[in-house]
Amino acid sequence: MEYQDLLVEVHDKVALIRLNRPKAMNALNDNMMNELGDAFAKFDKDPAIHVIVLTGSEKAFAAGADIAAMKDYTYQDTYRDNYIGRNWEHILKVRKPVIGAVAGFTLGGGCELAMMCDFLIAADSAKFGQPEIKVGVTPGAGGTQRLPRTIGKSKAMDMLLTTRMIDAAEAERIGLVSRVVPAASLIEEVLKIAQGIAQMPVSVAMQIKDCVNRAFETTLSEGVNYERRLFHAGFGTPAQREGMYAFLEKRTPNFEGL
Repeated sequence: MEYQDLLVEVHDKVALIRLNRPKAMNALNDNMMNELGDAFAKFDKDPAIHVIVLTGSEKAFAAGADIAAMKDYTYQDTYRDNYIGRNWEHILKVRKPVIGAVAGFTLGGGCELAMMCDFLIAADSAKFGQPEIKVGVTPGAGGTQRLPRTIGKSKAMDMLLTTRMIDAAEAERIGLVSRVVPAASLIEEVLKIAQGIAQMPVSVAMQIKDCVNRAFETTLSEGVNYERRLFHAGFGTPAQREGMYAFLEKRTPNFEGL
């Protein structure tokens, strides 16, 4: 796969997608988001790929949406063409695990895109923020919705209204990212984590992702009921047989093809 605004690599069962508009600090434009949707769809369908990693550059995961491209839009333009909705949310349809590896500026639309990943690992150089109010608009890709669900109302209001950036240490402390690693070893560390997940049964990883995402869309009792049905359905499957017999036989399970 060759793209204009992305760099793509495959590391065994892990696909690495790198946002690549260095002169624009990886500002998110239509072409990049169209290409990203294409790459996500292809890797999600590829049985050889079990985990997808999304990253940017050392300086910026993505410094926001491309303001130069949208400065003259009107309400009619954005509503008619379904701006953002038409090509920013392909990541939400990916069934396999998606890990965000973020370094440098992760701002505005970049922060919103990062929050669409299943979890985030940050370089110690990462800076997060939602500065949209400074350019006269609200966030439009989930910043007012995913951020408070992740870090709570008070912290979200602080970031959204004051435009204060937070560093990686604070982002980990408040639950926006799961781990912080040295910037120099970000990709190496994330690939290790991704390859570990890729050794697990991909079918079960997809079910876990489905269950966790459902937790944000339904009541606790309904969510637990859904989880229980998938738990019951797992018995008698090759993954369950291999996993439990390997445990009892004190050997490493082989989930190849599962």
